[in-house]
Amino acid sequence: MSALTPFHIAFPVDDLDAARTFYGEVLGCAEGRSAADWIDFDLFGHQIVAHRVDRPRAGAAHNPVDGHDVPVPHFGVVLTPARWQALAERVRAAGVRFVVEPHTRFAGQPGEQSTMFFLDPAGNALEFKAFADMDQLFAR
Repeated sequence: MSALTPFHIAFPVDDLDAARTFYGEVLGCAEGRSAADWIDFDLFGHQIVAHRVDRPRAGAAHNPVDGHDVPVPHFGVVLTPARWQALAERVRAAGVRFVVEPHTRFAGQPGEQSTMFFLDPAGNALEFKAFADMDQLFAR
């Protein structure tokens, strides 16, 4: 794989203090710049920005993937297996409820991956994945 550049995503939240606690303390994201209505976070080298809005989301849709109901839309990062495991343990220890528990998806098939889904306090769905073989990221 070629070297990746950081992505940027802005997403809605209704409580910046709750976002600061969740992304900063639970997920361990360093905080960057902020203003009265937004906060930049470093999510494993990617810039994510929580923007305060009155109504963040009406609720996510779901799509079946490998026997699980996956929330859509969602965002997240692909990690190494060790970082993924450490994050799963950190999230579990913080008492965050998983939408899809940490597990292996597509076992024995192209694209085999570890995955987990959970929601932030505003209801935004996050997915974190890990591949034992990063060459499987776009496997068909």
